[in-house]
Amino acid sequence: MYKIKSVNSVVLGLCVVVWIGIIGIGVALGQSPKVIDFNMGWSFRLDSVSDYRDQGVDYQDWRQLNLPHDWSIELPFDSLSAGSSGTGYLSGGVGWYKKMFTLSETERSKRVYIEFGGIYENSEVWINNTYLGHRPNGYVPIVYDLTAYVNKNGEPNVITVKVDNSKQPNSRFYTGSGIYRNVKLFFTSDVTIAYNSTFITTPVINEQQAKIKIQLEIVNHLARRQNDITVETQVYDPQGDLVSQEQTKELRIHGGVNQFVEQNLTVAQPLLWSPDTPHLYRAVTIIRQGKRELDRYTSVFGIRSFHFDAAQGFFLNGQSLKIRGVCLHSDLGALGMAFNRSAAKRQLQIMKDMGVNGIRTSHNPTATEFLDLCDEFGFIVMSETFDVWKHPKNPYDYHLYWDEWYERDLVDHIKRDRNHPSLFIWCLGNEAQEQWHDPELGSAIPVRLAAIVDSLDGTRPTTIANNEMSKDNPVLMTTAIDIVGYNYNHQKWLSFPQEHPGRKLIVTESTSALESRGQYDLVPMDSIRKWPVRWDIPFDGGNEDKSISAYDHVHTPWGSTHEESLRVFETYSHVSGMYVWTGFDYLGEPTPYTWPARSSYFGIVDLAGFPKDVYYLYQSVWTETPVLHILPHWNWQHGDTIDVVTYYNQADEVELFVNDVSKGRKAKEKNNLHVSWAVPYEAGSLTAIAYQDGVEVRRTTRHTTGEAVSLVIKSKQDTFDTAHEELAFLEVLAIDVGGNEVSHFNEWVNVDIQGGGRVVATDNGCPTDLMSFQSWTRKAYNGKLLVVVKGDTANEIIVSVHADGLKSGIRKLVMK
Repeated sequence: MYKIKSVNSVVLGLCVVVWIGIIGIGVALGQSPKVIDFNMGWSFRLDSVSDYRDQGVDYQDWRQLNLPHDWSIELPFDSLSAGSSGTGYLSGGVGWYKKMFTLSETERSKRVYIEFGGIYENSEVWINNTYLGHRPNGYVPIVYDLTAYVNKNGEPNVITVKVDNSKQPNSRFYTGSGIYRNVKLFFTSDVTIAYNSTFITTPVINEQQAKIKIQLEIVNHLARRQNDITVETQVYDPQGDLVSQEQTKELRIHGGVNQFVEQNLTVAQPLLWSPDTPHLYRAVTIIRQGKRELDRYTSVFGIRSFHFDAAQGFFLNGQSLKIRGVCLHSDLGALGMAFNRSAAKRQLQIMKDMGVNGIRTSHNPTATEFLDLCDEFGFIVMSETFDVWKHPKNPYDYHLYWDEWYERDLVDHIKRDRNHPSLFIWCLGNEAQEQWHDPELGSAIPVRLAAIVDSLDGTRPTTIANNEMSKDNPVLMTTAIDIVGYNYNHQKWLSFPQEHPGRKLIVTESTSALESRGQYDLVPMDSIRKWPVRWDIPFDGGNEDKSISAYDHVHTPWGSTHEESLRVFETYSHVSGMYVWTGFDYLGEPTPYTWPARSSYFGIVDLAGFPKDVYYLYQSVWTETPVLHILPHWNWQHGDTIDVVTYYNQADEVELFVNDVSKGRKAKEKNNLHVSWAVPYEAGSLTAIAYQDGVEVRRTTRHTTGEAVSLVIKSKQDTFDTAHEELAFLEVLAIDVGGNEVSHFNEWVNVDIQGGGRVVATDNGCPTDLMSFQSWTRKAYNGKLLVVVKGDTANEIIVSVHADGLKSGIRKLVMK
């Protein structure tokens, strides 16, 4: 059955507990049969004074670049930037993009559209001096019909885009600036499937069969009625075999109208989509007039059923499953907001290896290509639309555009993404100011947003992320929303069934613990510190170098340690899922510090993609991967007493040795998810041995290291596809004469490339490093450095890294 929830039922507050469905992935651009990558060969100028909208403007001396592009990430960090710490001290401004293109005779005979995956923000677009439109929202897709305005005689066309991100602050976190997602041209016949109108669901799923319902709209752009139109859909299984097909009777479609079409197909013995088995089917829809094929469309989809239960949590395909998730912003670290599939894939693979099965796209719609990856990896996505409603969080944020744009932005978001099998929950807002400041709007807005979602989808539940737990909060108490979303407040998760009888709970955001990778303060690891003491009190404490100890003992006043929230989450079955803030560090919000700190400390993984110690805490709980992780490093001063911590699984107890002398065996007690010892420092070796039933099952050792003598480059692969903009992510480590990683190496490293290619970015994970991310020279941070390389041509390139007095590291990469 479907989640049956009409607009009226939303208003009346009725709830239905089961969502069963598919879900299809719409191929980019509304599944158009002919798509042109329009990312290459743009001209760019950053200029807040002049006006360049005219087609005749001379732009020959502008910068030449390819999209996606984020100009803010290229600017210097500036303590006086208008966005301040929230946006990482990087500035905005006004940018202009132009591109000349010519259509072939065949292309000119088609309808032609341009789709921008995302432009931040306040974009305006012209084609050949004709104004196409304006869009304030920087996260939603933007589509313009160019058909009536392109030159029909084969003459070149000029498209112009103005991007205005000058009014700051307009966000609480880094947004980037520019055309930062993919741009494409697509071509259709005059009779075609309407843009993003295809919707695939499965009303019946069992072991024997899945019933597939495909709904779409055929649009006739011609003035006269078109007869003899048929729509055929063929379904292919994950192995590429045809498993079902259906064809409509002949249709008559009047000029200038949309014809609704519904097809029902059956797939026998369906392979179900899940995090462990993300099976994907293909639906190929063919439109014909008589025997002439007009268009052909492909949708990729998955088959799965799910529901939320107030007492037992989340069920997928009939099996109970905890949603073990993280929140991710859209930035890709040193790459800024410029989307790159291989960078996003790297992030998701690191999360998958940690045991994550859920992603919350905080706090705005993500790139559709990111959701494609979530479909392939098997993540349970909570897709979020708004960080701000009508009441502001910043002077120039989305509240300025709410009344005019919220409905269209939400509709475009839902219609674009509703076919992704990874998408399970629509989150309609995050910590809205209406929780406190406007009871009337706090009650009305959720009702309106939920009604829009249900009118366009109806197969997935809605939630809103609340951080005010009072029953006076109208957003929290609305029954228009299907699942109650809690941000933080882990002390109140246990009492939720009593506080909200019969309601379902998901933790939309948790933890907000703080760490710097590889930094450890010499204070007891169980001395919990809240930085800042209160959210509205400026922080004047901490460490002089703006670092934060990585023992998992520092958190914000609204949050908790990782272990504290994780322990509660895993204990109670009614807590259906939890999305930890955050999977990765991100640009902006360097809580609790300000300048020169320019990126967050919240991540389980640092900005460069290097895991912090708590990564292995989650991995020990959330995976079957054998884990025995020991911290901290073993380079201290004589007389220091060091707290040594191990995270482990698949073992009963762990024994610690210092220079082969046992410091005792310990097992996890009192719901602790770690064991620890306080031991006097002795230079040499620190070894942990894990035992199962008294038998050693694994061991790990840290050594007191000498000075670094050489650099090494590590890479998970050595062959890269330049045609698809695949990047090489190279990890640079410093090692001593014994081959041990030197965690205290923080010296300058220079990068060199021979044979073509270039360094796209470097990073080290340090939140206070103000060197440009585009620099080929950077200091390592606690022994590590990341180098991101792009090949310009199909050949071999040699990457080498150098530091004074050290043997250089060399890596050969093949660019195909």
